[in-house]
Amino acid sequence: MLEKVNPKAPFANTLNKVPFILQIAGGLVLGILIALVYPDDKTVIPTIGNLFVKALKAVAPILVFVLVSSAIAKHNSGQQTNMKPIILLYIVSMVIASTMALLASYYFPSTFSELASAQEGLTPPKGIKEVLVNFVNQAVENPVSALMNGNYIAILVWAIALGLMFRVAHDATKKVLEDLAECVSGVVRIVIRFAPLGVMGLVYSSCTQDGGFSNLLNYVHVVVVLVVVMLLIAFVLNPLLVYLCARKNPFPLVFTCITKSAVTAFFTRSSAANLPVNLALCEELKLPKATYSISIPLGCTINMSGAAVTIVVMTMAAVHTLGIQIDFGSALLMCIASVLCACGCSGIAGGSLMLIPLACSIFGISNDIAMQVVGIGFIIGVIQDSTETALNSHTDVVFTAAACMRAERINGGKDSE
Repeated sequence: MLEKVNPKAPFANTLNKVPFILQIAGGLVLGILIALVYPDDKTVIPTIGNLFVKALKAVAPILVFVLVSSAIAKHNSGQQTNMKPIILLYIVSMVIASTMALLASYYFPSTFSELASAQEGLTPPKGIKEVLVNFVNQAVENPVSALMNGNYIAILVWAIALGLMFRVAHDATKKVLEDLAECVSGVVRIVIRFAPLGVMGLVYSSCTQDGGFSNLLNYVHVVVVLVVVMLLIAFVLNPLLVYLCARKNPFPLVFTCITKSAVTAFFTRSSAANLPVNLALCEELKLPKATYSISIPLGCTINMSGAAVTIVVMTMAAVHTLGIQIDFGSALLMCIASVLCACGCSGIAGGSLMLIPLACSIFGISNDIAMQVVGIGFIIGVIQDSTETALNSHTDVVFTAAACMRAERINGGKDSE
């Protein structure tokens, strides 16, 4: 049967036939070409990228709030959400990721030939206890303020609380909440359609900003170690965990998540901004909404394998630079601390880089020196932060889908018995 074509919108129908990833790639190439031909624009083209990121960040908090509330309100006793295996996958992957980063730092040690000046105005947490206290304080923030400021810890807490209360509401009320979630999801789909233009603007800004990628030349080794470890996690560790869950070829799922989630996250450099993209991808993969409407926002908050890798590699680079002799057990303890702290990265200004001083303190490195390492982190952030965000964000979808496939496999086996 032939597909109906709207004669009033021939361009839109032609555009819809082009795979979305090719549209993203087109925006990427166009951004580079415009930067080469006309690198002096400081307003129009960069603004396009900024508007795209702002639009995603603006709609993401309310989307998470209504989706989580609606999913919990509709949840019936005995309904499977697969959250336990998903959370287990999050934790296991972070532990293994930090261990891989530690091994890479031992076999391919990085050093900083010179340390940048300490950044001013940065206040990293002084211990794991402070990280946990900050987490609790953010969890009880006013819900209106949480939505305005994008505090996803508080948004999740309030959404879960209200969702539980809505479970005893009338069916008509639940339907209104469900319709609201669908309407907000529709707005998100509209915003995502502008992703190719947004990527064009973001790439243009990256190519024309002061220093550009030339600043990375002094720190090529540590950047390579970071990127290689994150690529190993994306293409080796994640597929292995998916296979253990699904017992089938994991690469179609992994490549789909990389092309449709990681690419966008790489350029937005924000897990929060990529939340709508991940939720739309889960819908495209036909995953249960009762699962992904909770697991994706939760993963955005606690699934931080890339952050754990950054903290370990940068801390070990400082250790090697200063000639500090440590045993593997102490380093492993630092990995565990990195995993615990990485879970709170989304609620701390500066993300994973701001937790480097905490890891450095385990080895007696002074805060002044640790903050200089943070300064180097900001220099290489143009690649480090983008790669870290891409890994963190697309992994949320990978593990959600893996847990759902595991449930289907187990339930299918029971049905066939």
